[in-house]
Order: sequence, then C-alpha cells, then structure tokens
Amino acid sequence: MPRLRVGVVFGGRSGEHEVSLASAASVIAALEERGHAVVPIGIARNGRWVVGGDPLRALAAEARVALPSNDADGAVKKALADRAEAVESASVESLARTEPAGSLPPELRQGLDVVMIMLHGPYGEDGTIQGLFELADVPYVGAGVLASAVGMDKATMKAVFQAHGLPIVEHLVVARHEWRRAPERIAARVAETVGVPCFVKPANLGSSVGISKVRDAEALADAIDLAARHDRKIIVERAVRAREIEVSVLGNDEPIASLPGEISYDGEWYDYSTKYLEGQSRLTVPAPVSPAIMQKLRELAVAAFRAIDCSGMARVDFFLEGDRVLVNEINTIPGFTATSAYAKMWAASGLRYSALVDRLIELALERHQGKGGAP
Repeated sequence: MPRLRVGVVFGGRSGEHEVSLASAASVIAALEERGHAVVPIGIARNGRWVVGGDPLRALAAEARVALPSNDADGAVKKALADRAEAVESASVESLARTEPAGSLPPELRQGLDVVMIMLHGPYGEDGTIQGLFELADVPYVGAGVLASAVGMDKATMKAVFQAHGLPIVEHLVVARHEWRRAPERIAARVAETVGVPCFVKPANLGSSVGISKVRDAEALADAIDLAARHDRKIIVERAVRAREIEVSVLGNDEPIASLPGEISYDGEWYDYSTKYLEGQSRLTVPAPVSPAIMQKLRELAVAAFRAIDCSGMARVDFFLEGDRVLVNEINTIPGFTATSAYAKMWAASGLRYSALVDRLIELALERHQGKGGAP
C-alpha cells in the first residue's frame, strides 16, 4: 500500500472515552509502523475538537486515569508512554489547540486520504460523525451512517435481526416515558414476556455501561431507573445461562468471518470492569466448539453483518446456550487495540494487526470509490 495521510479520530463524548484513547494509541502505532503519515484528531468530553500538537497525550492527561483495556502485553501503555513523559503535569492547552464543538477543524479539510474512526459509543459509533465525513466527502473506515445507527441502537438492531430470521434472545423494549408513567404495567409486561432473572440495558450505550442484572422482581425498578438515566429506550432481556462467543467480520460486499473466540471470566457477568481491567477476562481462540457450531457461528456473523448493511469491520457477539446459537449484538467499532478481541481473532486467523489496519484502509477507499453508483 502507498504511504497515505491518515486521520485518526478518538476520545469523544460517550462513557467509553478512555477505551477510545486506548484503541487510538494502538492504531497510531500500527499506522506509523506501516509508514503512513498520521494526523491525530481528538474530541474532548464536552465535544470540542482537540487538534495540532499531540491530542492523544492531551486527552490522556485530561482523563487522569489509566486507560482501560485488556492490555495483557502492555502494548497500549507502552504506546502512550512513548508519546508522553509528563502526562500528569500536561494540559490540553499546552499540548494541542481546541476548536469549538460542531465546527470542522482544518485537520479535516487538509487533504486526508482516509480517516480511521476510533470512537466508541454515542456520537462516534452511531452514525453521527459518519454523516459528517459523508458531507465532507472524506473516506472513512468502517460502517456507513445507516449501519452505524442500527448497530448502536440495540432495539432497532434486534428488530432488524428478527426481520432477517436471525436467532436472538427474548426481550422487551421499554420507553422511558412509558416506564415513568406506568411502572406497574411495565413490570407486569416484563414478568409475562421475559421474567427474572433478566438483564436491563440502555439501548444506545456500549461496554456494559448502565447495565444491571436483575435477580428478583423487587430489583427491576432500580435497574430500569439506572438504564433510563442513560437512554430514552431500555432493553429488558432474558438472562441467558450460556457461553459467550465472539466473531470478527471484515469486508464490504463479500465479508469474511474470523475464527470464533470464547470469552471467559470469573465474575458473575461480563460487566465494564470485567471487560477492561487487566486479568479479569480471557479470550480463547479458536473457541472450543464443534466444527458444526463453529461453522454456524461464522455464517451467522456474516449474516448479522449483512443484515444491517455493514461495511469494513464489526465484531458479532453470541450466546451459546447448549447447542443453540443466539446472536446477541453487533459492534461496528469494537475495541481496537492489538490485544483486543477483534484483532486477536484475526491474528489467530492469519492476519496480523498492522496488516489488518492496512486492509481496513483499503476497504474504506474501496467503499468510498464505489458510492453513487460507480462501478
């Protein structure tokens, strides 16, 4: 691949801000290894652009926390350490300049060949910034506006999966205004259609933010109240006693699936701290399943990818309940450090991290060239 000028956008306004910084640190290191010119573009928690200088170091300093990631070999910590010797004393103002939220900084107008969006959650994974790049006619890695929006909204995602005949977990969608107006009626509907134990989730967040496991009917109200603080739509889903399997998908018109990986952990369920604190979870690739189940997982991963009209990349998460495979969700911008599940599954499938980054850039340019009916 020729040397390109690649923008990397990270940070963002969601609760997954630090996760995004970890993904960006790893991606920037891989891009520089491949010889590309990297233009780092940060977004602070309040939505302002952080550009020029060293935005990654600036936002890491502002966060004042250790970046969460399953960073078993210390790759992310090393990437940030190489870029910053005095994070504790640094400030955004001393390391980069800021631009107002809603503006378009010069870095996005100065001849970027492609942009890698390393934003997770709302205002990054939901089609909003993808729409900005569509308007600016800038090629970008990953799903387009529609697929990003559908993949972010669990209620719509599940409706699309159902329409395509994909097996999903029994669930109920609750509107916040309905819950606040008639909590007793909603609780009765939950008891009739889902029962307990169950999980209660905001429809539009990731990384298990705002999710609760409800073990008895008395705990349901607090769980829905928590989810309602994060979103106007809430998912109440049957608690599945199952193995958790993930599959990475890569491609545009002809997507392919990686070897599946199984997530195991010591905690009761796969919550935020289990996902991002070092040593709390383990990924086994390939997942120890039968050849028939492995084939089904890979086929369903591609089917889920196509169902939402995805492109570039996605990670599809499954429950394996006995021999029954259930599609849990699709993540259009999964955690993307070299030691994240998405990359590790591709590494086990024969595609190393830096080559994976290059392949995603190729797919972004291919998709951009093929827009508007071009052959």
